[in-house]
Amino acid sequence: MEHITLLLGIVIVTALVFDFTNGFHDTANAMATTISTGALKPKVAVAMSAVLNLVGAFLSVEVANTISKGLVDESGIQPEVIFAALVGAILWNLLTWLVGLPSSSSHALMGGLVGATIASAGTGAVHGDVLVGKVLLPAVAAPIVAGIAAMLATRLSYRLSKNADTKATAKGYRAGQIASAGLVSLAHGTNDAQKTMGIITLALIAGGAIAPDADPPVWVILSAGLAIALGTYLGGWRIIRTMGKGLTDLQPQQGFAAQTSAATVILASSHIGFSLSTTHSVSGSVMGAGLGRKGGVVRWSTATRMFVAWGLTLPAAALVGAGAEWVTGLGDWGTALVAVFLVASSAAIWRISRREVVDATNVNETEEPAGVVTTAIAAVTPPPAGSITDDLTATIPAPAETAANPPAPSAMA
Repeated sequence: MEHITLLLGIVIVTALVFDFTNGFHDTANAMATTISTGALKPKVAVAMSAVLNLVGAFLSVEVANTISKGLVDESGIQPEVIFAALVGAILWNLLTWLVGLPSSSSHALMGGLVGATIASAGTGAVHGDVLVGKVLLPAVAAPIVAGIAAMLATRLSYRLSKNADTKATAKGYRAGQIASAGLVSLAHGTNDAQKTMGIITLALIAGGAIAPDADPPVWVILSAGLAIALGTYLGGWRIIRTMGKGLTDLQPQQGFAAQTSAATVILASSHIGFSLSTTHSVSGSVMGAGLGRKGGVVRWSTATRMFVAWGLTLPAAALVGAGAEWVTGLGDWGTALVAVFLVASSAAIWRISRREVVDATNVNETEEPAGVVTTAIAAVTPPPAGSITDDLTATIPAPAETAANPPAPSAMA
């Protein structure tokens, strides 16, 4: 293994902590719709996602190279800068997890890195063309592309199964949804685990442990894969609830369409080295699937809060990263002070989260109000075919039930 100094070791451990938070923060991307539709039990879903995240980490290093070699000028970066960047990313992940908002861990990391780099070496150390072309533009395009694809796929699914048996169709789509959810988990490993690989590789380059043009070492790939898998297994239940029930109510056909569309977008972006946000892709596909079903609606109050969080992610993480970099620049005691602040803030957020526990037992419960727009749309939308008949049937007792329980004399009179 490369020569690791104490500071470099701290940076690596902090990067793996970020990777862990990325795992439980983004579990919802792969498994929220699978859990909300009942295709898999919550614990089984997160275990499956964890294994596939680990496998996906070994499939590519293109995104890792975008971060370690392309986003910032590694020749002017010190390990303290990367540590400060990770502080900004971790705190933003924890804050958005606390309130159940599916923001982008990827953009939190990018924002922290850009802010800390500017504070340390100036704006010239950030490669603006890479930031715009491989981070910002995909952030805008991903939810739109995934949303349109999911909406069209949902409409096609309902059209193809229009005359099929409802129960058999639902069972088949649930099986397909499990497969597509596995594909999203695999894609998440190929994209998000690589971001931590890239950060650790950048730290090793900055610390002089490996050559500037080196790919991530095998131990870096393995440790990043294990960290994100462990975080995924613990499950970010708060965000799973928002993604599965807070944005829209999904049926198996919609869940299958949403997962397949998101996985396609993520895998394509990983292949060409785009540092794509899986959160943006999956959120867009879930909303597209919600709009693709006749009578389906999106809870725009939740979506609006989510959009605001997306817009704040890069600048907020950048500001925290820049502030942390300024403090670490004061010397070893400054770095220690930032570390204490990170630990104390993380502990405080955890304690606050215990006031209202969300776990596998209540993840499918939601108190999210429908909102004015959603209520109005639902009021004027005709119910799906068969629902009126089903409701009438449910209110008319069966002959055997009537015979066994005749009406009371007073009622007959």
